[in-house]
Amino acid sequence: MVIKPAEDTPLSTYNLVQILMEAGLPAGVLNIVTGMGPESGAPLVTHSDVAAVSFTGSSDTGRIVNQACAPSFKPCHLEMGGKNIMIVMDDANLELAVEGAVWGGFGTSGQRCTAASRVAVHTKVYGEFLKRFAERTRALKIGDGLDAGTDVGPVVNETQLQIVMKYVEIGKKEGARLALGGHRAQSGDLARGWFHEPTIFADVDAKMTIAQEEIFGPVVAVIPFSSFDEAIGIANGVKYGLSASIYTRNVNQAYRAMRDLETGIVYVNAPTIGAEIQLPFGGRKGTGNGHREAGTAAIDFYSEWKTLYVDYSDRLQRAQIDTP
Repeated sequence: MVIKPAEDTPLSTYNLVQILMEAGLPAGVLNIVTGMGPESGAPLVTHSDVAAVSFTGSSDTGRIVNQACAPSFKPCHLEMGGKNIMIVMDDANLELAVEGAVWGGFGTSGQRCTAASRVAVHTKVYGEFLKRFAERTRALKIGDGLDAGTDVGPVVNETQLQIVMKYVEIGKKEGARLALGGHRAQSGDLARGWFHEPTIFADVDAKMTIAQEEIFGPVVAVIPFSSFDEAIGIANGVKYGLSASIYTRNVNQAYRAMRDLETGIVYVNAPTIGAEIQLPFGGRKGTGNGHREAGTAAIDFYSEWKTLYVDYSDRLQRAQIDTP
């Protein structure tokens, strides 16, 4: 196996391989190739000795990887973008839902493929939810990600910070109401890094850019709805299909959501983030191409089926003996 980590984060992959080597993994079983995508990733994808490719990244790059694998019919697994949603019904436990929205939207500074960047809230509890959500988010501490007391760290680089700031401006221009944040964090030492305030947009229309496109930063769009069917329509009205969640005490609504949400992962009364490694992980539509990682489902991708037929009956031999 050869791993090419993202160019901004090679150290975590290096440390993982070091741990495995120290645990006794034979040399050469797991290898690292670092570098930029065009110089190191592209040659790996097209190399004749690479039997299968698993890619994690943006949908645009995933399309390129898929096209590169197509001429040789090389198996290709794609884990790409997401525009995940939390649905908060009028009977939801608001304290639980607010906690889920905070950590789903701002944990890891929103830099997760499963981040809850959309929160759809029933109009009956919309005002109260938004108030609690803003209060809870306002109390988050921005700072060094290596500090145990930090709640929201930096985004990965300056380019990503500029992307987040660009989407904030788009949200304001399209008419979404800025309920909290909206600026680069520049107080004290924060001015020396790529920090952005946790940002909440309220009264967002589901068709607005900030409710459709992946931002990959600490920005959450709060969308009002008035019925269960409307909420499902909002959830499915994006090009991605990775993760979704619903907060409700109504078991019938929970099971309808599990059936009707067009995502590979559905949570009930929990945020859209987090995964159990024994379970399949992956998405639909613009998020993935049908394969799954983790759990036993990954074995199907990383191996080939071979069907074997063996006749142990010795029928021919017995037929010759019985013939006069």
